[in-house]
Amino acid sequence: MLAACAALCAPLILRAAALSLAGLLLGCAAPPAHHAWNSYPTQVYSYLRNHVPSREEQIQARAKAMAQSLGTAAELQPGYQAQLGLLHLHAERSNEALHAWKREKALFPESTHFTDYLIGNLKKNRN
Repeated sequence: MLAACAALCAPLILRAAALSLAGLLLGCAAPPAHHAWNSYPTQVYSYLRNHVPSREEQIQARAKAMAQSLGTAAELQPGYQAQLGLLHLHAERSNEALHAWKREKALFPESTHFTDYLIGNLKKNRN
């Protein structure tokens, strides 16, 4: 009787093992990228180190990366618009800086405290 049960159960055990292995392999597949990083880390590093690219070149690189991310499902990462706003501010374009910070706040509500701080300082220093 045990031999008959083993003969009947063996195919079921093999199928269960195959399904478990398939599930494991599918579970290990890399998820799609949620954010389009493009060259953002390099740009921020250059900004912080005051390396060769001028602020205008950095602004243009950011605009190009924003255009590239529009064609994909990936979004720009948190802080992208805030950093762009700082670049505009240092290039003495306060209106563009304000606009970038408002976009950051709209895209990432968790950055409200930080962006409100930046906007408040901008408005305070304008007066």
